[in-house]
Amino acid sequence: MKILVTGATGQLGSLVVESLLKSVSPERLAVSVRDPMKAEGLRQQGVDVRQGDFDRPETLKDAFAGADRILIISTMGDNETRIRQHSAAVAAAKEAGVRFIAYTSVANAAKSPLSLAEVHRKTEEAIRETGIPYSFLRNNWYLENELGTVQAVLGGAPWVTSAGSGRVGWALRRDYAEAAAAVLAGDGHENTVYELSGEPLTYDELAAALAEVLGREVPVLHVDDEAYVSTLKSAGLPDPVVQMLVGTQRAIREGALDVRSEDLVKLLGRPLPPIQDALRAILPR
Repeated sequence: MKILVTGATGQLGSLVVESLLKSVSPERLAVSVRDPMKAEGLRQQGVDVRQGDFDRPETLKDAFAGADRILIISTMGDNETRIRQHSAAVAAAKEAGVRFIAYTSVANAAKSPLSLAEVHRKTEEAIRETGIPYSFLRNNWYLENELGTVQAVLGGAPWVTSAGSGRVGWALRRDYAEAAAAVLAGDGHENTVYELSGEPLTYDELAAALAEVLGREVPVLHVDDEAYVSTLKSAGLPDPVVQMLVGTQRAIREGALDVRSEDLVKLLGRPLPPIQDALRAILPR
């Protein structure tokens, strides 16, 4: 059985491959990457490194050839671009005769108010339409997504949020990667939807956990959307990023990431680390 991971040199993909290599021999593992030179370390370990570019669909048929199980890691960019890229990858997987598709989706994709959820709804639909057995890994929020704010706090700023009392199921990227590896290398995951989430917490609770780690108070400044836009712009962020972050905070406020599920713990076969330990893991060294 050949397992293939797309985006294997990215932040999530590299961790998925690292986890797979703990239980799968290198000759059973292939990766599809835009720049094979960046995966030279994997090639040296015996992993089958292939060139595949979601923006060049003609490269994907060969990249996916002979793969029995594939993980399609969602790409970055605007919704239109991502939908086009994902559609190309799904079509190539079907053409290549892939027998199982795992896909990194988003929490509660079918009903989420997050703007990026459209990408995942359409990709899930495209995968279902192929008739290929699938597993949708509906990741909640990476704790690493909060690093910018954490760094601002370390510099003396308050934790600024417009999410109100909305809750988020933060977990470490490594935990999501390990869960994906478990699905790819394991049995009994055909036609499953996993809501992968840590314990949902508010930003006040997350800031309190960070205060415990730092040994000092972390004040939280709750603002409205307009004030949050001003804060982000004053930090020098470009308008598209500002709008994305404001929209995300609004969706969190509306409950988009308040998903309670034991799926992540079950796939990992262990408890998640306490949020304080997870924060320690992402703090700058």
